[in-house]
Amino acid sequence: MEFLAANLAPVMFAVLVLFLLSGFPVAFALAANGMLFGLVGIELGLLHPVLFQALPERVFGIMANDTLLAIPFFTFMGLILERSGMAEDLLDTIGQLFGPIRGGIAFAVIFVGALLAATTGVVAASVISMGLISLPIMLRYGYDRRIAAGVIAASGTLAQIIPPSLVLIIVADQLGRSVGDMYAGAIIPALTLTMFYLGFIVLVTIFRPSYAPALPPEARTDRGLKLLVKSLVVLVPPLVLIFLVLGTIFLGIATPTEGGAMGAAGALILALMKRKLSLSLLKQAMDSTTKLTAFVVFILVGATVFGLVFRAVNGDLWVEHLLTSLPGGKVGFLIVVNIMIFLLAFFLDFFELAFIVIPLLAPVADKLGIDLIWFGVLLGINMQTSFMHPPFGFALFYLRSVAPKADYLDKITGKKIAKVTTGQIYWGAVPYVIIQLIMVGIVIAFPELVEAGLDKHEKIDTSTITIQVPEIDYGGGSANPYEN
Repeated sequence: MEFLAANLAPVMFAVLVLFLLSGFPVAFALAANGMLFGLVGIELGLLHPVLFQALPERVFGIMANDTLLAIPFFTFMGLILERSGMAEDLLDTIGQLFGPIRGGIAFAVIFVGALLAATTGVVAASVISMGLISLPIMLRYGYDRRIAAGVIAASGTLAQIIPPSLVLIIVADQLGRSVGDMYAGAIIPALTLTMFYLGFIVLVTIFRPSYAPALPPEARTDRGLKLLVKSLVVLVPPLVLIFLVLGTIFLGIATPTEGGAMGAAGALILALMKRKLSLSLLKQAMDSTTKLTAFVVFILVGATVFGLVFRAVNGDLWVEHLLTSLPGGKVGFLIVVNIMIFLLAFFLDFFELAFIVIPLLAPVADKLGIDLIWFGVLLGINMQTSFMHPPFGFALFYLRSVAPKADYLDKITGKKIAKVTTGQIYWGAVPYVIIQLIMVGIVIAFPELVEAGLDKHEKIDTSTITIQVPEIDYGGGSANPYEN
């Protein structure tokens, strides 16, 4: 009992890890762990029963958090756009644009993945759409299966870091920082990461040209002025929507929640213009949005219960002492934290990482003088790998669900196309995981990539401010009216 009383925080954390590894639902694992050790703490005399009276206020605080409203808005927007056929139109048109060059379809997938990320912010929608549309074309014209699978999965995960990313909304909320600032800080690293993806395909076309061939002439149905006009028609609506959402946020006209609401309305208008809006479409989008939002809120409630008790037993001080005593100071802290996030991402998705780990790391980072916007973007890039690496990368699962599981006859060429194996999908993801880790290192080495997107405000030292109140003569020779 004495050992337990002296080490309640580390024991509590260890039990949480066991809960998570057992496969118990994360939200309930967090809440059950918090309640269990709260009762243990009360029994040991370390805590007072009044502690649990703070829980209702914390839960209502979650419900009243306006920032979290952006999650259902952006999710709904993404689902409407995905189901209205925007991804199909973009891939078809941009694929025709890039078709004549080696790796053209792969370039189109990356470009469309970035556009979908800036309009949908939903990884599942991007990966499944591009997997259904572009994977059969890539297989038909002789792309290496690892290259085809990897570029689709990686391009879909750009929705994790390109605004309006759901990850950045949650990270900003957990760090207590502005979502708009988090978006502005992430934009340059996100574009840089996209360029690295394109660069990798360029290298493949140079050193392994047979892995990513150009489209044959008979597959290029649109050419010249017709293709240019079609490209404008397809590209203008999503670009307008991107400005409507992100432009208004960056210009300070709208908050992220208001931007999400405008985006959702814009998505409905686009679907209506394409004559794809129906009651069935609305029902599917609202159903999926409700499920995701409820999932997020339940995890956040569970994390709140855990966090309340963990701090009450001085768990935050234990974590702070553990991390600040690392060799190497700030750099040592960043290296250890990023390795830890990368390893945890093998077993936890970004929601769980954001709600469990970030609240423990943020106070330590702040104490070390690390800018929390920069820290949030860095963790967002690292957590992106949780969608990509085996065995639990969700982007790989999404692609596996739509990739051919058996040999089939292609409807266009009549040729037999071999299936895509799970191993090929996993191996295809490896280069992009390495690229993401390189990007983490670059952001650590060059913090200007994040800071360049933020407004520069001159810092004012409040300790040097003096307020002088002038004396006023109210008559009778006294500056104090109450003396007369």
